[in-house]
Amino acid sequence: MSRSRPLVLLLVLLAALLPAAPASAAPGAPFTNPLKHVKGADPWIVHHDGDYHLIATSFTGELQMRRSPTLAGLATAPSVRVWSDATPSRGTNMWAPELHSFDGRWYLYYSAGAVGEPCCDSQRTHVLESVGSDPMGPYRYKSMLTGRELGVNGWLIDASVLRLNGRIYLLGSSFINGGPQSLVIAPMSDPYTVSGPFRLLSSPTHDWEKQGGVVNEGPEVLQRGGRTFLFYSASACWGPDYKLGRLTYTGGDPLNASSWRKEPNPVFQRNDAAGVYGPGHNGFFTSPDGTEDWIVYHANDAASDGCDNGRTTRAQKVTWRADGTPDLGTPVALGTRLPGPSGETAATPTAHTLTNRNSGKCLDVVGGTGDGADVVQATCTGAATQRWRFTDLGDDTSRLTNVGTGRVLDVADCGTADGTNVRQWSWLNNACQRFRPEVGDQGGWVRLANPHSGKVLDVADCGTADRADVRLWSWLNNPCQQWRPNPVA
Repeated sequence: MSRSRPLVLLLVLLAALLPAAPASAAPGAPFTNPLKHVKGADPWIVHHDGDYHLIATSFTGELQMRRSPTLAGLATAPSVRVWSDATPSRGTNMWAPELHSFDGRWYLYYSAGAVGEPCCDSQRTHVLESVGSDPMGPYRYKSMLTGRELGVNGWLIDASVLRLNGRIYLLGSSFINGGPQSLVIAPMSDPYTVSGPFRLLSSPTHDWEKQGGVVNEGPEVLQRGGRTFLFYSASACWGPDYKLGRLTYTGGDPLNASSWRKEPNPVFQRNDAAGVYGPGHNGFFTSPDGTEDWIVYHANDAASDGCDNGRTTRAQKVTWRADGTPDLGTPVALGTRLPGPSGETAATPTAHTLTNRNSGKCLDVVGGTGDGADVVQATCTGAATQRWRFTDLGDDTSRLTNVGTGRVLDVADCGTADGTNVRQWSWLNNACQRFRPEVGDQGGWVRLANPHSGKVLDVADCGTADRADVRLWSWLNNPCQQWRPNPVA
């Protein structure tokens, strides 16, 4: 008997007693980029309660969010207005919205300028607080976050939150001490209050941070294994060389620039071979099972494209090197089929039903497949005529196409009066066929507003029977005017 045999038997016995290593979850539903093909700049994704939530820059006075049980489904999910603000000091040119959760509520950070002022001169950071625990809202305005020590009397964009050593800090991009556009940091006493002066964190020092413009912006945090990494966007957003750099926290006071080490080279940049230009202003999110880290970012598909709504939202998986540092890889070409995040269990939605809050019935088409067929409510059966596809039209409105008929939701004769009938019609690309889902005062329920008339979809006389007519009516904030988009595969 070999002397090594008892040792081998002992090791086998110990291995049998140890718990088995957890099996890796299967990849999620396959997807292709882009996840948002219009208004896809400065994207932010969180996964919460079984759904991904995507929000991005609007360049208008409202913010819209998409929700889907799979990453792939974000590409066709309804764009729902979660915030609109006509306040003169904070109501236009909204950029870089981000969602962060504290103590059961969501805080939505964004930058916006004053109505009537030239673009960008008055950009400040604002924060909203959710009324409940739903990332879709509703939200209420909480505060403006700025500091006199910042240049241009408080100009501050691209706000994000750092949680480190039991404290929270506000990150952003501004001008300080007369220098170039740089990363700044300030302590916070709560999610909506800056409790100390902003301090310089990183300025453009390398040549690759100065291509087309001398810029550091879009700070974003990624943490793993007790380590903290801070990614940021460098160079001009209006050029193809917009890219990502990285800082690594080395210990000490996070407010001190000396506590961070800057990488000498960019970590994510243009990929001409794949037709990806200006990849930047990213966010990070985790897979549904919590085992994977993912990056979401925007990019252009031509070197001549600029810093506008032509940028599209894209995502891909982050890997980790043996030394514990993240590897963002290389931005992949649009249309590349990628496995989705691990832990997804739902099927990717292909359309949505719209359930009325008062009756529990679904928005339906009766009377045929042709122009003029009436839109009513009916018992939800899953029929094709109860399925609607939302198409983002890029102007904060959507086209609703009926799966069963191929026609779109339409206001009869472009009427604007209360009681005007709603029907289906061939797509004419006019304002009467555009609708906007808007969050009301109850999470999960929306009103379907027609911007042309200013009216909303309403069930006639709050009827609950099948074939009760659906019409336009002034907003009364009652359950008969509220609908829930339900994804269906």
